[in-house]
Amino acid sequence: MRAYPYNFGSPAQLAGSFKGATTLYNTYWIRFPRGDSNFDLAVENTKTMIGSAMEAGVKRLVHISITNLSAGSSLAYFRGKALVEQAIMESGISYAILRSTLVFGGEDVLLNNIAWFLRRFPIFPIAGSGRYPVQPVHVEDLADLAVAAGAGQEDSVTDAEGPETLDFVDLVRLIAEKVKSRARLTPVPAAVALASAKLMSLVVRDVVLTKDEIKGLMDGLLVSDAPPTCPTSITDWLEENHQHLGATYASELQRHYR
Repeated sequence: MRAYPYNFGSPAQLAGSFKGATTLYNTYWIRFPRGDSNFDLAVENTKTMIGSAMEAGVKRLVHISITNLSAGSSLAYFRGKALVEQAIMESGISYAILRSTLVFGGEDVLLNNIAWFLRRFPIFPIAGSGRYPVQPVHVEDLADLAVAAGAGQEDSVTDAEGPETLDFVDLVRLIAEKVKSRARLTPVPAAVALASAKLMSLVVRDVVLTKDEIKGLMDGLLVSDAPPTCPTSITDWLEENHQHLGATYASELQRHYR
């Protein structure tokens, strides 16, 4: 297996990286703006990628998106994702779009770091009441959907969501139970939760949580109205993997920027 740089500044070189491929599985996106990188640039980069893939003869694009996106969203993450989907649909390439909910798995950031904080601090702040839904989907289930979608030919848009929907506070409580945390889950205003996240970001030298992520959670955007498409239960997965969850902190900046 070989790895190639994105080279968005050189579409011809990017097209050369795609030569010989028939299907492109696109997971490119950013979680938050950083340095010169922002959501508008991520949209333009994706458009460049689509054009380069088509130039190289790629016949099908499987794109990982997110649920409840909208071009009119006040949240830049969800708005940018909608603009990318629009570009894909207008490109003329055969596509399958998978709109995922809250992705979890062996190397995820959010659930792992929730567990990390629960293991180490006596108080865990919950933005608002915590009574907003999440519907976690296992990363391997999402990958299985993507592989199956790559084998198809019809244009399609499918939500990728797991079988369980929980209020966020209940998900955190479940994680706390599995990792044997005694942390007190404390409801706080969203602004206080964001301030706490910024303080912890300084402690761990990372971006723990953003304002848009808190708003997206509280608006219940990480769920689907469609029947579940993925089988792995978050409850069962936590029971089987709790001993490793949160054992070490997963740094977004370390993975992608340092």
